[in-house]
Amino acid sequence: MIGEWEHALNLQESQHAKSKFDRDYALSSDLPTDLCRATPALRSEGDAIRKQADEVKRHIATQFDQLEALYKQLHAHPELSLREVQTADRLAKVMRSLGFEVTQKVGGTGVVAVLKNGAGPVVLVRTDMDALPVVERTGLPYASTVDGVMHACGHDMHMTCWVGTARVLVEMKDRWQGTLVFIGQPAEEIGSGARQMLAAGLFAKFPRPDCCLMLHCDSFAPYGSIAFSNGPALANAGAVEIVVRGRGGHGAAPHTTIDPVVLASRIVLDLQTLVSRETNPTDPAVVTVGSIHGGSKGNIIPSQVKLQLTVRSTKDSVHRHLLEGIRRIAEADARGANAPPPELTIDSEEFTPALVNDSKLTRRIVDTFNQVLGEDKVRERAPVMGADDFARYGREGIPIFMYSLGTVAPDRVAQAEKGNATPLPSLHSDLYYPIPEPSIKTGVLTMSMAVLNLLGK
Repeated sequence: MIGEWEHALNLQESQHAKSKFDRDYALSSDLPTDLCRATPALRSEGDAIRKQADEVKRHIATQFDQLEALYKQLHAHPELSLREVQTADRLAKVMRSLGFEVTQKVGGTGVVAVLKNGAGPVVLVRTDMDALPVVERTGLPYASTVDGVMHACGHDMHMTCWVGTARVLVEMKDRWQGTLVFIGQPAEEIGSGARQMLAAGLFAKFPRPDCCLMLHCDSFAPYGSIAFSNGPALANAGAVEIVVRGRGGHGAAPHTTIDPVVLASRIVLDLQTLVSRETNPTDPAVVTVGSIHGGSKGNIIPSQVKLQLTVRSTKDSVHRHLLEGIRRIAEADARGANAPPPELTIDSEEFTPALVNDSKLTRRIVDTFNQVLGEDKVRERAPVMGADDFARYGREGIPIFMYSLGTVAPDRVAQAEKGNATPLPSLHSDLYYPIPEPSIKTGVLTMSMAVLNLLGK
């Protein structure tokens, strides 16, 4: 679903007015006092941060071969949403071997791994586990062995970095105190995994986190770099289905019918005014009809046509207006055509709320990233219209931070930006894959340093 947010990246890079976002999306929650305690060595002294980063890098180097093998194994054996049985077992086995207390089948195939290391804050690190119904065409020697299923959104990379970070933190237990909650979440691609884990008691049966972290692959950015949004990052995303009804008949006698093909076409065009004429131009919004099905033969007017839509916005109020407008336009157009009322279904199962990074948490972690990678490798970007159900953890009143991980060879990115090469494949493409070594190393380094920033002694 959801990984497709990266595909919109190049189109969304124009800067939004930061003051407006601060007003519209400011979060009322503050980080806990102990999580914001002064840590001069990590917060103020770049040399100390870089010294600790060097230690993390040494730990990554000793385990890299294992991590690369894990990545290739995960890539070759993808599993679809809510079917991540072997993937969950694999992650659970690794986490148990590291000393985590592991619980499986949380909200389906979800994995929760807890490691307590003295008094202190609770930090949750999330990875998603599911793959996509895509036939892989990368030609990689470790390409998917599962027919019609592929890790085209980088979740195999997410899991590898998650495991690598857990290993680093276990090896550096003397440098931090508090509680780690590492979760392997199912069904991100269909937008239901976070909701199911929460409903199964994620924040009630296990330590409630003081903040939640995640990373996501970026298919358009060079490896060795990361990007982030301070505040709004991803959009609301909802699915709507409209069944347009008419009266079928012979294509040679349209006057004896109520043609749902013509009516559906009118609805598709009229829906475009919801964004262009009913939504404030400064509020991002998308209404896309991605699927239209009806009829069986050119000389037969069918009795119904089905439309399937994705609806996106960065504000709940805009999302509500779009849904009301879709129903209003569909029903009005049907009345105008003397057709039966359309059947409109809003798929609440696939709804994903907008993802808003907590500004205080974002600034704190990005300060560390700047020291570790260099400011030229850390880029702030405007929100994009993709979605990720990681947002649901933030809706529980917990500060969250998501950042994106560059995964593409820098020279390839440079050539594509100049128009001198084939355009880069987006996430969800059958041609996308991250470059393993630098991507894994940067992902583990940055996530490890983010947790050490929050839990460091």
